[in-house]
Amino acid sequence: MAAGDRMISVRSILLGLAFAFTAYLAARGLWWTEDVQNPSLVIAALLLYLPTTWLCIFWEPRLAADDDDPVESSVTAGVRGPTRLPVWISLLAIANAVVVPAAISMGVTDDIRTEPFATWYLGGIGALMTIVMARRRPLFAWLGTVILAALSALWMGPLNALALGLVGSVVWVVVAQLLIRGLDRAARDTAQLAELQRVSSAWQASQLTRQRERRIQVQRALAIAGPLLTRTVSTGGRLTPEERLQARLAEGRLRDDMRGPRLLDDDVRAEVERLRRRGASVTMLDEGGLDGIDERSLAIIRSELAETLRSATSDRLYIRTSPHTRVAVTVVGRSGTENGLSDEDAVDLWREIDHPGR
Repeated sequence: MAAGDRMISVRSILLGLAFAFTAYLAARGLWWTEDVQNPSLVIAALLLYLPTTWLCIFWEPRLAADDDDPVESSVTAGVRGPTRLPVWISLLAIANAVVVPAAISMGVTDDIRTEPFATWYLGGIGALMTIVMARRRPLFAWLGTVILAALSALWMGPLNALALGLVGSVVWVVVAQLLIRGLDRAARDTAQLAELQRVSSAWQASQLTRQRERRIQVQRALAIAGPLLTRTVSTGGRLTPEERLQARLAEGRLRDDMRGPRLLDDDVRAEVERLRRRGASVTMLDEGGLDGIDERSLAIIRSELAETLRSATSDRLYIRTSPHTRVAVTVVGRSGTENGLSDEDAVDLWREIDHPGR
């Protein structure tokens, strides 16, 4: 059986038990062993009590919680726990706590007010207030319990009320409040543990990703620089001009892979290598400006970057990602100064590549 099926089964069993128990308590009020002075009043009290109690048991909101309901933040609300009763049902339960004891007591004579069929409301209203407490209306539940205690003491005397079931009703309400608090606390702890586990799993996944990226970078570095290093060692550092160029290009490729991997594709790599072969200095730096961008947008940005580099004639190029919400990449080109011009005047390329669709 699935977890959801088990939850539904347990919920159905609890609702069924609550329904049967309140029906039993009300049925005791019809088991008359003595003549009742005003049976219509007693029956009217029962007809008020049963629909109210079953409404408190079975009522469910259209949403898991009202927008202005503070229990919305409770992790056991809604489908994972009892939802909060609306105010009008809670007020109806309070009306029962006032009307039912008075109607039953006035419907029988003074000498039989302590008979089981005349004292059922002690357990009945206590059960109703327990349900109200479980449905997250503690103030209404305690108000109804206080009213029950006051009216039962008034109609049958304090000692009789305590002896015939008032104590049990109060205990039910207390236990219900403790259970709801305990369930909420346990559910909050479970949610916190689940969040910690989620964060831990995400951290572990990121570490595995970084390890894989580092491993790939090491493999790429060995593939690029390995033959050159072997040649350098074998010749004692005496390299030909072409080998020195290859070493400089290999160093640039490694720097690009470490500093700006998200800026690179085959076209960008080819243009960067072309620029370096003609003697230009190219510096790439990804400072996180491309984080969270999908592959389609990255492809558009790289295509524009490759086109920009294809037409560049600068001696020094600086390619950096931008934290700006509109600009994705900034390309700055500078060339050697003449006639004493400053570096500021030597900027001969400035290109801002925007985020696609912005």
